[in-house]
Amino acid sequence: MAIDTGDTAWIMISAALVMLMTPGVGLFYGGLVRSKSVISMISLSILAISLASIQWVLIGYSISFGHDMMGLIGGLDFIFMRNVGMNEAPLAESVPHLAYMMFQLVFAAVTLAILTSAVAERIKLSSFIVLSILWTTLVYDPLAHWVWAGGWLASLGALDFAGGTVVHISSGFSALAIALVIGKRVGFDSYVLEPHNIPMAMIGAALLWFGWFGFNAGSALTAGGLAASAFVVTNTSAAAGALAWLLGSWLRGKPSALGMVSGAIAGLVAITPAAGYVDAMSALLIGAFAGLICYSALLFRVSIGLDESLDAWAVHGVGGLWGALATGIFANPAVNTYTGLIYGNTGQFTAQVVAVLASVAYAFVISYVLARLVDATIGLRVTEDEEYVGLDIAVHGEKAYA
Repeated sequence: MAIDTGDTAWIMISAALVMLMTPGVGLFYGGLVRSKSVISMISLSILAISLASIQWVLIGYSISFGHDMMGLIGGLDFIFMRNVGMNEAPLAESVPHLAYMMFQLVFAAVTLAILTSAVAERIKLSSFIVLSILWTTLVYDPLAHWVWAGGWLASLGALDFAGGTVVHISSGFSALAIALVIGKRVGFDSYVLEPHNIPMAMIGAALLWFGWFGFNAGSALTAGGLAASAFVVTNTSAAAGALAWLLGSWLRGKPSALGMVSGAIAGLVAITPAAGYVDAMSALLIGAFAGLICYSALLFRVSIGLDESLDAWAVHGVGGLWGALATGIFANPAVNTYTGLIYGNTGQFTAQVVAVLASVAYAFVISYVLARLVDATIGLRVTEDEEYVGLDIAVHGEKAYA
């Protein structure tokens, strides 16, 4: 197939949209922490895209998208960008290989940024760098191969249009594992650690919503009808999630503005794996249910005293899990060639269940082991005094609000 200029333009625009999501995560998370660690929180997202970019062009892309090795990992075809040029991409023949590589790179970057939820306000910068390189190489890259590059989950028939398992389950359940290792922030059980700037968090969420059109519609890999369908269901699910979480918080007291944007993100997360397989009415149901179950997961997390600080597990982990299962329920042959449980296809739903269980187990266990390893060697946390002062001063020597 010849390279198509329209498809190429759409992939490059989509990559730029997804790239914007990483600083969007930084602003969203930055608004949710205390003012003494906001620079640190945003910096971790910028650091995430910097680290992921170098790792990806050196080895990550090859491990993820190189020739299949026993369904588990990619070969070294593309190490150091060897064989990655202006020719057609093997998995997207209407766009240049370099453009496809870059599109996949920004997914790896934003996934790593989501993971920073688990370590907010208490991780050593050096430890984050080491953990990030290990995690991207040993967790994200293999999962990407399993699902998107002919790995064993792809062979099983599991569907993940834009990253429900690869991005959201992996980051959400990895965050849960790392939070258990690094422990609670000082004072977590003694007083409320309130967000210092909710408007900043809302701006970050708006950037995420905006960038998510590239995330999902870009994953069609062509500028055509499937991209348009993914564009519509992405927006529909986000809106439904926002309204559902808003209503849930309203029933418990006040209609939370932060809850509303968190619900939008939950809806975006849940529709991600299904975006190329379901219609708008199914997206409405997927998003609404995501808003409610992710809000419930947050309340549960608070009730058991777990400091997974900024709720990557509750929103991305639980939302991604629901979205992956929903793909196997609502997949519509009028949108794509696949059918879900409501069309009598139990096999597709079974494949989604296996993909969810495998992704949860792999991401959680390997992340837990990696966090323990880093903690045992160089230590994960800053000192208690540094945490008390705040990471902006202690680590960066800078103030957010002079």
